[in-house]
Amino acid sequence: SGEKTSPISVILVSSGSRGNRLLFRYPFQRVTECPASLAAKQRSRYALNTTGDVVEDQDGDSRFSDIILATILATKSDICGKKFELKIDNVRFVGHPTLLQHPPVIQVSKTDPSPKREMPTMILFNVVFALRANADPSVISCMHNLSRRLAIALQHEERRCQYLTREAKLMLAIQEEITTETDGNPQSPFRQILPKCKLARDLKEAYDSLCTTGVVRLHINNWLEVSFCLPHKIHRIGGSYIPPEALEQSLKAIRPYHTLLLLESEKTLSQLPLDCSPAMVRLIKTCSAVKNLQQLAQDADLALLQIFQIAAHLVYWGKAIIIYPLCENNVYMLSPHANICLYSSLAQQFSQQFPGHDLPTMLAKFSLPVSLAEFRNPLEAPAQEAQLIQMVVWMLQRRLLIQLHTYVCLMVPPSEDEPSARDEDPPIRVGGRSLSTPSALSFGSPTSSDDMTLTSPSMDNSSAELLPGGDSPLNKRITETLLASLSEHERQVILSIPAAQNPEDLRMFARLLHYFRGHHHLEEIMYNENMRRSHLKTLFDKFRSVLVVTNHEDPVISIFQSPMD
Repeated sequence: SGEKTSPISVILVSSGSRGNRLLFRYPFQRVTECPASLAAKQRSRYALNTTGDVVEDQDGDSRFSDIILATILATKSDICGKKFELKIDNVRFVGHPTLLQHPPVIQVSKTDPSPKREMPTMILFNVVFALRANADPSVISCMHNLSRRLAIALQHEERRCQYLTREAKLMLAIQEEITTETDGNPQSPFRQILPKCKLARDLKEAYDSLCTTGVVRLHINNWLEVSFCLPHKIHRIGGSYIPPEALEQSLKAIRPYHTLLLLESEKTLSQLPLDCSPAMVRLIKTCSAVKNLQQLAQDADLALLQIFQIAAHLVYWGKAIIIYPLCENNVYMLSPHANICLYSSLAQQFSQQFPGHDLPTMLAKFSLPVSLAEFRNPLEAPAQEAQLIQMVVWMLQRRLLIQLHTYVCLMVPPSEDEPSARDEDPPIRVGGRSLSTPSALSFGSPTSSDDMTLTSPSMDNSSAELLPGGDSPLNKRITETLLASLSEHERQVILSIPAAQNPEDLRMFARLLHYFRGHHHLEEIMYNENMRRSHLKTLFDKFRSVLVVTNHEDPVISIFQSPMD
């Protein structure tokens, strides 16, 4: 996947009064191998039959000469300002050709008093990235975006101080000098251009960053900052990357009860640009793994919508992930993709961060799903409990743990005359992940953190408002209305349950009925309905004959914890 996300090369071309010119390309074109060495490779007994194809794929755009590239990439003026994409064999060229709109320069000669307009030497330019032909469409879109950003910065600096014209003249002068000195011997002039030309070094840095970290941060002409990130490089878990579309869908689905977990708390602030938003600084300083986004908005004195926007920005740039706030009732288990090697670099980092503890022993405690409350020891000092939280945060930052949530599904046994149960909304797979075997409904006594996740009811609560006073006709009608979506058989089975004889319990069950489709976890119900965990668990237990409880990841944030299936 690295081959498909990394560009083959970056190329700068221009068109002007001197025709189409290739100003710079990186990496430099390789010197052609001697035929003897090539023949030796082909004679190797371990060589594949497709040796030629492999070499061609590795060379990428090096098959094209500078003249050919200048001809095909320096487009006509009417294509400028639009996405440029050209596929030739196994190479796809992506750029954003840009027209230079110079102000006309008027010169007045002493001998000839009539004013003359001097036409600019450069009419248009194009920063082009060469990619594999089979590159993902989202990668192609990202490369075009970077090309467009570079073009805007260069266009601005050209208008301000003719920066691009100066750099282009320098590049062409060095090329002509090299060509004259070598007397026709093939030698790439771009190696000599690099130390003498700031723009060439910027393009090389952009290429190197795209192939390694995926984060590009340049200062064009030491003035205009161009920032860009390739999400395919940043959002990687193991050997898999998170598709940008999945990341976008997940960010759209975050809720006020989620929170932001900074991946590098101590570095995030220092890496921010000087002109970043003060609101972002406030959020980063306020950020805590035990506070949800709504609480962070209150503490940072920012609107909740602004918190969402800043959170999405930090996540996209790989500075944070979305999690559920830490509390005693959170259930975690070892990620199936975690590195459990005894002597891994992670294990070494963990020992340095938490002296006296080792990572394999800690991970072993999460081999089976376990809640943080089970680690609580009344005899331990509060400092040890705080250290446990820090360890869990450390493991979540490195995607070593996944969190399991409780989901509830209505599953009424079929009647004797019905061949099978109704399956209009089967809770077999949620978010593309198989669910675990339904667990038995056995809930212990509520812990002291029963209402730790309690914040405020959702503003768009669609549940019917319950009125005080047991068996009033109005309450009965409300309950009947809420149960109307069920079949006659399902209503009869539910009404025959002993707990349904209590009007309050039946009314509460009917009020929560739309959550019993396996798409809303326990914490979401608690937040939306402003209910305590113990009340919900008690209700589930009373109606356990028609409810099935499952435990699995929250599909909204699961992409931040482990690769997608």
